Amino acid sequence: MPNMIYEPSPHRGWLPLVWLAPVICILLVGLSSVPIDFLMEHWGLVNAKGDPLTALAFCLFLLLPFAFMAAATYAWSRYVERRGLETLGLTGSGRLRKFLGGLGIGIAMIGLAILAIWLAGGYRAEASFPAFASASSLFWIAFLLPCFAFQSSVEEFIFRGWLLSSVTRRWNLVAGIVATSLAFTFLHYSPHQPLRVTCLSFLFSVFACGWARRANSIWGIMGWHAGWNWSAGVGFGVPITGLDVHLPALLEKLVPIGPDYLTGGFDGPEGSVLTLAMLVIASLSVFALPANEPPELVAPGA
Repeated sequence: MPNMIYEPSPHRGWLPLVWLAPVICILLVGLSSVPIDFLMEHWGLVNAKGDPLTALAFCLFLLLPFAFMAAATYAWSRYVERRGLETLGLTGSGRLRKFLGGLGIGIAMIGLAILAIWLAGGYRAEASFPAFASASSLFWIAFLLPCFAFQSSVEEFIFRGWLLSSVTRRWNLVAGIVATSLAFTFLHYSPHQPLRVTCLSFLFSVFACGWARRANSIWGIMGWHAGWNWSAGVGFGVPITGLDVHLPALLEKLVPIGPDYLTGGFDGPEGSVLTLAMLVIASLSVFALPANEPPELVAPGA
């Protein structure tokens, strides 16, 4: 069988060269989302750096650009590579169960990372359950969950779905993981960010690729990514990838008091060396587990 993951139906169109696929990925994401970013700035929803200014703006930030990214990636896979969605990781049974299982694990893992930073002296607890003092805050926190689920699922569809499977088909899984992680890190890179933040972006992608490879689908990692982002963003009043959701904390308001290498500084817990260490362990774990094999192609009448 050729090198591939997920459902092994053959592609009937043009599959890009290994070195070209990450470039196409970056162009698909950039060309489809940048016009929406300009519109959101024109409408006063984001500041000059592209950061959402309100909870409503944050929801739109998670929905509008990512909808266009998903459409562009689907169009490429459908009309250029001529592949079905099942070859991009949207395959298998028990899809909702896998998504919800991943969601729970993602919430638990970011909670564990934040707890570790807290116990190490990185945070000071300031208030418990402050969001419950406002019904509107609880509404936006609840509404952010499907928004984060959509945004995270689109990212997984693009990177661990399309790009990983495309490069793996062209060469092998190792090349697919490296190409996917480089493209993911490039698109999440900001000038002057600490090296540990860049390393965490790359390592997160490696971990997500390992999860997708083991599960032979992206449903679980889509849920994990959503749970991680949502819980980090609304649970503790700390930044998520350097962004503020502009809402009171759902569980505990934490104030950073430790050094940036411990708390993550501007980037929040995703920039902490403790989170980085946890993802190293998680990545080693998923690659140590055996992968679910994709179904064999059976010829008619065989």
